[in-house]
Amino acid sequence: MQQLTSQALEQMIHQQTKTSILVIGGAEDKVHGREILQTFFNRAGGENAQLAIVPSASREPAIQGERYQRIFEEMGVKTLKVFDIRERHHCEEPQWHSYLEECTGVFMTGGDQLRLYSLLADTPLMEKIRTAARAGKIALAGTSAGAAVMSHHMIAGGGSGESPNRSLVDMATGLDILPDLVVDQHFHNRNRFSRLISAIATHPDKMGIGIDEDTCALFEGGGKLRVIGKGTVTIVDPRELSYTNAPSVGATDPLSLFGLRVHVLSHGDTYDMETRTATPAAASL
Repeated sequence: MQQLTSQALEQMIHQQTKTSILVIGGAEDKVHGREILQTFFNRAGGENAQLAIVPSASREPAIQGERYQRIFEEMGVKTLKVFDIRERHHCEEPQWHSYLEECTGVFMTGGDQLRLYSLLADTPLMEKIRTAARAGKIALAGTSAGAAVMSHHMIAGGGSGESPNRSLVDMATGLDILPDLVVDQHFHNRNRFSRLISAIATHPDKMGIGIDEDTCALFEGGGKLRVIGKGTVTIVDPRELSYTNAPSVGATDPLSLFGLRVHVLSHGDTYDMETRTATPAAASL
């Protein structure tokens, strides 16, 4: 049997799926193999892609936009625009709306998720991006702040290195792209396990997803998640949560949570969001 190249395999998988939403934990490799960025590039159409970069979360959007533009141009993209949105009214510019009509991939950079939300939330531009991503018409990626903002109940900030407690996490409203999830990034690298558990204690109807640096949770058609990269994706599933003291204790008091299920997935492992089952990489081939 002829061996497929990695790019051919990615393109074949893309044809079999409806969605390509890449939630990246931050600090993805931008120099060597660029596996995660290459996956986004392939999912968006490769050299035939029409990409949009949204660097609005960054305090230096021009620098961030140029950085990713250079990376994707080195990969071979011919059509790319940086959406330089620094005020909410910039979302109304006809050039961005017109470009989205033929766009095949949108990449949201890191920075401050509250800034990104304040600029894009409840705008027709964001509604077009969200609708296209959910329908599988574009590949959508977000790294660091661009990952956190994927949730409806978004982790906006907080601490680390403590026992789970409600004061450990600051919650806000996100862009509602993956509404059933609460996403945390730079996960094990910044010791954020307790922070994610604290968020889930407050929102036990959601599933927690903690993504390490240079790691991506790739959401594919049929409710499937696949891990790409060098770290892990931690899934906190509260479906069988039998007890939490969250409603009855103070903000700084330790939390009790009984019946949580935790999965830690590495490169190639998959997770079925509907059946709540994990499959190792070897069995996914």
